[in-house]
Amino acid sequence: MRRRVIGIVTRDKTLKTRRVEVERSYRHPKYGKTLRTRTICYTHDEDNTSHIGDLVEIIECRPMSRLKRWRLVKVVRANKATATVAPPAAAVAEPAAAAN
Repeated sequence: MRRRVIGIVTRDKTLKTRRVEVERSYRHPKYGKTLRTRTICYTHDEDNTSHIGDLVEIIECRPMSRLKRWRLVKVVRANKATATVAPPAAAVAEPAAAAN
C-alpha cells in the first residue's frame, strides 16, 4: 500500500516539480509535549496544476529523479491569493520612469 499524505505547496518555480511540506504532530515519548515537525517532499506534477499555498494530496511512487519520490494526486484546495493575477513588471516600472 502506497502512502497518501496531504501537504501545502511551498515552491513551484520548476516545471513539473513541486515542493510540498507535510506537517506532522506527535507527543514526546518522555515529556509528553506535543511536537510539530515538517517533512519536505518533492512531488511530480505532470500538468503544473498546483501553485504556492495550495493544499494537495500526494502519493508515494517510484524514484523519478534524485529527489522526487512522490506524485501529485489532486489539488484539495486552491490558494485564493494565487488566483489573482499580478500586473506585469513592465507595467509597474513605466510610471516610475515617467516620473523622472
